[in-house]
Amino acid sequence: MINQYIKNIKILNKFYYIFFLLFFSFFINQYYGYIGILTLDNFLIFNSGYDVLNGYYPFKDYWTIKGVLLDLLQGLFFKFFGLSWFSYVLHASFFNCIITLATFYTLLKFNLNINLSFFYSICVAILAYPTAGTPFSDHHVTIISMLCLYSFILAIKTDQIIYWFVLPILMGLAFLSKQAPSSYFILIISFLSLIYFIFNFNFKKIIYGLLGVLTFLIIFFSLLNFGDIKFSSFWEQYILFPKSLGASRLDWVFPLEFKRVILRFKLIHLSILILFIVIFKNIIKKFKNIVEKESLIILSLIFSAYALILHQLMTINAIFIYFVIPIFAGLSHTHNINYFKRKNFITYFLIILTLSSTIYYFENYVSNRRFMDLNKVNLNKAIDGGKLNPIFKNIKWINLFYPEKPESEIIKLKKALEIIKNDNRKKMIVTDYQFISVLLSTYDFSPTRFWFHHHGYPSKENKYFLNWKNFYLNKLNENKIKIVYMIKPLAGETDPLKNILSDNCFKKEKLTDIIEVFIINKCSELNY
Repeated sequence: MINQYIKNIKILNKFYYIFFLLFFSFFINQYYGYIGILTLDNFLIFNSGYDVLNGYYPFKDYWTIKGVLLDLLQGLFFKFFGLSWFSYVLHASFFNCIITLATFYTLLKFNLNINLSFFYSICVAILAYPTAGTPFSDHHVTIISMLCLYSFILAIKTDQIIYWFVLPILMGLAFLSKQAPSSYFILIISFLSLIYFIFNFNFKKIIYGLLGVLTFLIIFFSLLNFGDIKFSSFWEQYILFPKSLGASRLDWVFPLEFKRVILRFKLIHLSILILFIVIFKNIIKKFKNIVEKESLIILSLIFSAYALILHQLMTINAIFIYFVIPIFAGLSHTHNINYFKRKNFITYFLIILTLSSTIYYFENYVSNRRFMDLNKVNLNKAIDGGKLNPIFKNIKWINLFYPEKPESEIIKLKKALEIIKNDNRKKMIVTDYQFISVLLSTYDFSPTRFWFHHHGYPSKENKYFLNWKNFYLNKLNENKIKIVYMIKPLAGETDPLKNILSDNCFKKEKLTDIIEVFIINKCSELNY
């Protein structure tokens, strides 16, 4: 009777913890998703989600090299929750809840005290998605990649075959979010899985893993079929072209200096220090221990940490991976229980490390919106986004281009909307303000998901440039575009028709200080 009472109390406590984590992780992201604007990044998925909602799909209707899963999911969020900023931020908040609850679940499965599991998970909720607040491919891919890692270590830890089924599905979804770091995680997990099955052969687990692969492939090809997307288009845009950019991205990684790799990410290294010690002790004890289950789990954690560091070095975005510190610290804590005598010292060390890093990065990356380049902007000067359109009501509207007078930005954008709305010609819209077509209830006929040469589509020097040029020309011809509107500022483009059309094919005019137009003329490159 007493045992049953204690068991019921534990279940009730777990329910309270889960409820609070769900509530907190949701609302903290909803709050910060309404503070500040980073023009290119904040509206990217907003526009592509609207396109998907209206039957325009990646690879077929616009060139894209990343974020396919985000586009499709945002279309679903708009469909079920309405076309609003709330449902847009809701998408990101949903994933903040997922990584928070998954961390709590995983730590409990590794027999960590429920109070400590809650502590590490709440720190993840604070640092994970609130840095951006709105859907962002780097956040999505990192979160889903971490879910892949959880599935792998739980498959080994619990010996339950369901995780082997879920694992390849998660890896596929991570890859459709962004190729890196998902591809690093796929390689790490696949390699360690191979070692695991060599020494722990289990036919049933392998079958479940293969069924997971088959399930993902069915989902993937069903989506291609539903959107009438050619596999060759996917392969060219999502695999071949990004692969051609690999060499240039490696320039940001090298040289591998101690200061850049170790000191810059010192807190991540401290969070996995215990894991290094444990794996070293196991190898010293007996080298064969390196292929044992516990060692494979630890190696997957260490390799994953370095995969994220590598990815951060290769990305042009602000640092966002610090939310993994509580995760690795929590999993290090689970190994402290089994491998060390001075458990209290290490416990205090990991708790202090996690708490201090969470407070520091919250103040320096979340609260001041550094990820959105607003850390030097006075956020108190923000105005209500509803002044532009009711769809943006309650957004604290301010960005780095108009830090002192966001009202002037709103006035200029309203003028731009009016000009474009009153033009009945078939038009293409080129802008980082990827909400203009949404507010006008139209399609922008953009041939690319975002305007950023070299990073978003091939530059003239790239071997896939002609493929991009033909894709672009086909869209101009198919849609009989008469005029191209370019609304500035554009972070990654200065002339959207450069290298695509000859000078005699268009005439350039300046309408306002933020609007330039390209009036299309008849020429041999266009057949309309």
